[in-house]
Amino acid sequence: MDVLLIAGLWLDTTAWDDVVPALAAKGHRGIPVALPGQGDGNADATLQDQLDAVLEAIDAIDATDSAERPVVVGHSAACTLAWLAADARPDAIARVGLIGGFPSTAGEQYAAFFPLEGGVMAFPGWEPFAGADTADMSDDLKSRVAGSAHPVPGGVAEAVVAYRDERRHDVPVFLICPEFSPAQADEWIEAGDLPELADAKHLDLLDLDSGHWPMFTAPEALAQLIADEADEVSADAGLG
Repeated sequence: MDVLLIAGLWLDTTAWDDVVPALAAKGHRGIPVALPGQGDGNADATLQDQLDAVLEAIDAIDATDSAERPVVVGHSAACTLAWLAADARPDAIARVGLIGGFPSTAGEQYAAFFPLEGGVMAFPGWEPFAGADTADMSDDLKSRVAGSAHPVPGGVAEAVVAYRDERRHDVPVFLICPEFSPAQADEWIEAGDLPELADAKHLDLLDLDSGHWPMFTAPEALAQLIADEADEVSADAGLG
């Protein structure tokens, strides 16, 4: 099964370098999606540009039946991007995977977490992520990730999120919980903090013992969770 992989803020497709072969070993094709503005030097890219890139990847698969629809996986802020893809293509996606993040609520900004400088949101360093987010990252890994980080265009970070099709809630979702637990995620949903997930008709909460960037620190375990979900899709379609 095809698995589209969407990296979060500041990352490009190389973030998935260790996950793609791990997925391949489990019988699935990982396809990292190149996001405009994150790695191509396009500081004028918008959130719509990034969504268009994801939709283009979905449409390129050209599924002829439900068994061929891809799994779309977003990391961190890109969980919203994956969910926007489900909103735009609810009949073309088998399942949405969320890693360490949640879909934004309509009307919220996509990811305006840090001030813009020169129209872009630069990687702020590791201090804001001290604690559980980075507890499993070595100093060397932090240096490598920071060294390859790309400023995020303001047209992405400050874009206002809008949804249009309620059928997105029919698409099965799995939330991989790295630096927080499934129990915590469930509490947030019950408290009304995550309305998009509260309205999801099929939601799996999956535990992963890692920090916020498991594609670097736990790629095999991450790939296994994704592969298990993809295998379930195949089984439901009578292919497993």
